[in-house]
Amino acid sequence: MIIKNILIVSPMHKEIKRIIESKKVQKNFRYLLEEEVNHDDFIWADAFVSFNTKSTFDYHHVKWVHSLGAGVDRFLFKNNWNENVLLTRTICSFGQRIAEYCLSYILKDLQFHDQFQAYKLQGNWHPITPKLLNEQKIMVFGTGEIGQKMAMIFSSLGVDVYGVSLSGKKKAYFKEVMSINALISRLNEMNYIINTLPLTEETEGLFDETIFMQLSNAGFINVGRGSSLNEKALLNALNQHQVRFAVLDVFAHEPLPEDNPLWNHKHVTITPHISAVTTPNEGVECFIETLKNIEENKPLHNKVDVNKGY
Repeated sequence: MIIKNILIVSPMHKEIKRIIESKKVQKNFRYLLEEEVNHDDFIWADAFVSFNTKSTFDYHHVKWVHSLGAGVDRFLFKNNWNENVLLTRTICSFGQRIAEYCLSYILKDLQFHDQFQAYKLQGNWHPITPKLLNEQKIMVFGTGEIGQKMAMIFSSLGVDVYGVSLSGKKKAYFKEVMSINALISRLNEMNYIINTLPLTEETEGLFDETIFMQLSNAGFINVGRGSSLNEKALLNALNQHQVRFAVLDVFAHEPLPEDNPLWNHKHVTITPHISAVTTPNEGVECFIETLKNIEENKPLHNKVDVNKGY
């Protein structure tokens, strides 16, 4: 595949331009904000590079689309994709970042941080014995690169990590991997549920009453996609003590509207989609590596299966 003209669309386009120019990439580039892009830019471009676009662009004219993020649902979800257009995604430190994010909230729970802070404000000396990580069972939805990295880190600390995927195929670092259809009988054993799944038609609204009603006072963390969660079902599960607390980093509508009831629930923690931020340096590094592999006809480990959606 010959790539000459590359259209980069991002709020960080000036920083991306500076980094690419320092790498001396010999291509023709256009660096634009999303609102500046028009149809002629796509006629000109061989490749389109962006992250989380809000516009519905027509990608039929380009040869290659590269996502600066790990997720590609903005490009594929409920869209008709031209299979002649190559789609790749960024792979960098996402797994490490997301694993550390989740670990921080699980340790906070096991070490009773909130309780001790409340006792401190009351001047109350009240010992509680912290719980151990290696006594916990965690179910991770999604056994791809991010899920595997999480399983590797948690299992190294003695945690029993169970995986859930569409296929149920065994993966390294997981004590057991099961299909979505087979997990119901195991949910009540889990101390924590973590979602890392991409958004597809199969995962849209996956976390609903069917799953939450099987839990027994578990912690729920969503670092996958907001549209995989039925927010009303989660609120009901929190109020019925099926879910003890929820940590939510992703939402169907971002920024989360001010009138959303999740803001006011005392057992919900909200973060603004920061569990796996693509830094400009990491994004450019993966883009340049992918460009090089395309031009040298090498295998692309970050190629997206457009039929599966990830």
